[in-house]
Amino acid sequence: MDLLLNFSNMSYAQKLIAYMSTVKEYLNEKAIFSDETANFRDPVEPGKDEPVKVKLRTAKNNVDEAFVHVQGQRLKMDKLVQDELFDYYEGVIPPCQSSTSYFFEIVKYGISYFYNKKGLVKYIDHVYDFRIVPDFHTPDWAKGAVMYQIFVDRFYNGDPTNDVLDNEYIYAGKPSEKVNDWYKYPSVDGIREFYGGDLKGVMDKLPYLKDLGVEVIYFNPIFVSPSNHKYDIQDYDYVDPHFGVIVEDGGEVLSEGKFNNKYATMYVKRTTDKKNLAASNELMIKLIQLAHANGIKVILDGVFNHCGSFNKWMDREGFYGGQLGYPKGAYREKESFYHNYFQWYDFNNWPNNDCYHTWNGFDTLPKLNYEGCRELFDHIISIARKWVSPPYNADGWRLDVAAELGYSKEYNHYFWREFRKAVKEANPNAIILAEHYGDSFDWLQGDQWDTVMNYDGFMDPVSYFLTGMEKHSDHFRGDLLGNARIFEDAMRYHMARFNIQSLQTAMNELSNHDHSRFLTRTNRTVGRIHTKGSEAAAYNINKGVMKAAVVIQMTWPGAPTIYYGDEAGVVGWTDPDNRRTYPWGREDNELLSFHKDIIRIHKSYQALKTGSLEFLLTDDWVLSYGRWDQNHHFVIAINIDEKERQLSIPVWRVGIRYKDEMTRILFTDIHNYFTENKNYRVDNGYLTVKMPPYSTMIFMK
Repeated sequence: MDLLLNFSNMSYAQKLIAYMSTVKEYLNEKAIFSDETANFRDPVEPGKDEPVKVKLRTAKNNVDEAFVHVQGQRLKMDKLVQDELFDYYEGVIPPCQSSTSYFFEIVKYGISYFYNKKGLVKYIDHVYDFRIVPDFHTPDWAKGAVMYQIFVDRFYNGDPTNDVLDNEYIYAGKPSEKVNDWYKYPSVDGIREFYGGDLKGVMDKLPYLKDLGVEVIYFNPIFVSPSNHKYDIQDYDYVDPHFGVIVEDGGEVLSEGKFNNKYATMYVKRTTDKKNLAASNELMIKLIQLAHANGIKVILDGVFNHCGSFNKWMDREGFYGGQLGYPKGAYREKESFYHNYFQWYDFNNWPNNDCYHTWNGFDTLPKLNYEGCRELFDHIISIARKWVSPPYNADGWRLDVAAELGYSKEYNHYFWREFRKAVKEANPNAIILAEHYGDSFDWLQGDQWDTVMNYDGFMDPVSYFLTGMEKHSDHFRGDLLGNARIFEDAMRYHMARFNIQSLQTAMNELSNHDHSRFLTRTNRTVGRIHTKGSEAAAYNINKGVMKAAVVIQMTWPGAPTIYYGDEAGVVGWTDPDNRRTYPWGREDNELLSFHKDIIRIHKSYQALKTGSLEFLLTDDWVLSYGRWDQNHHFVIAINIDEKERQLSIPVWRVGIRYKDEMTRILFTDIHNYFTENKNYRVDNGYLTVKMPPYSTMIFMK
């Protein structure tokens, strides 16, 4: 206690605090590290009967003892390995029958500190504990997989004979519109515009996707629906013939005098004829087979919270009335077989558009009543099995507004548990990936979803740090722009809410069909198409920031997901402007080439998929972090300042020795990018680099 006696004029409490601070000066806090990856845990995804080896890294000869705390036990760890920089302690956690958390204790001069996902702390916050969820396995193919989201109507028109025609039917009170100019910007009220993209177009462009480096296609909904987005499903059993194949074309197009009192028989014929439906499903089988032959998985969009008012179960618009093989819908007949598929408010006033429960008040989106109808539950579960089973063999589901399904949280969890059982029994290697805003922890415990679209833990923090923009471009936060410390805090918190199985498969997007294009957000301008106009989406964009975002995306834990056209420089405000067509023949070739190279780098190294991550430098406008495994060590450096910045990066913290060399394998700035290798000398564990404005660098050892 000699150190304590030096503080003779202090109270005991003051002495204790001062002593602890002095001890911490001797403790190399920055060297301490552990996580849930294979670098520090074996096995990463244990079964209920498997003990788990966990490791803790400290500076060489720097701590006195180390312990792992689990299930109320304090288990001593043994120092088994030592290298030039670090000691590695190992402990064994006994088999866990249920979800179990753990954290570490480090002892120095009799003072204990604790380590969890937040870092070294004096008092433990269990929100940041490491966790073991036994028997929770997510598909290995999805860990770090490069995904590509396709909004089918806007990707490529491979079969003009299946196009939606002008006046083919009424949608939301007005007739459908066929867009003849592929490059026309979507209209402000563009919900009835159809550009003609289809599944044959995706098949035609599979060589492009393979050359880009895509490993997974995620399709926005493809099932029968009169909208261009198809989040209002008309028939879950069939692919929409306007995306598929039209064999029987009969019927009429509406004339001007019929707009307000008649639906086109052509649409009814095209979308309800069993020949068209069967042929469209056959095309989907061929597409998935062809994708698999090219090494590409396929994920479908499951919209199970609600359907469309035109669904054959409701049939508000009368598409199915009187047709052979289709029982009357609940809106057409009080005694309909489908009556309990929906919850009715005032059936005495039936039929009217206010008498059934809807999603978010949209009368075209009736909410499905699972609690009140076992037949509905059974049918949707059969749909879940059908599309991941032969002969379709899709590789999983993305689940729309998944946390809102049902009328209670208890039922919601029950439904997704049953959904998971059905899907995993049909296809054990299928992924279940949910759309969810907010904390997903309760659904990611191994019995419901595999993972989520990573809004909180990727899209939001990346957008605010690099652009200051909210993901719809609805507001600007100057206090978050370039604030790497807040970025780190946000990432640590949100990543702590994932188990490692879910984190490594999380869909990390920069843009998608619901939010503004990331390239537009780089202009730091608040706006939408009706306030700024289409052309303004391209004003003052910054491709240096866009490339920085893609570098983060391709070097961060999770599945980097490209929204079609982002790689080609597509811009756009939020919906509907974010749904512009892919610009075939008008691509930004520099951005496209850059995407191919950064995807190649991502796919070449397992460390960038499932390796450890450590923050190395967080300062105003600059960020550096490391990724590593047993074979490769990477350091990523980012400067989004408008000025050149010199960075001194403590690369020793990711295992780079004091006199090592590192190779720069990628450089980007606002105008260019390069992949030529350039060697840098590490000086006493630090890598010093000058970074131009809006630039990134990736270094590898």
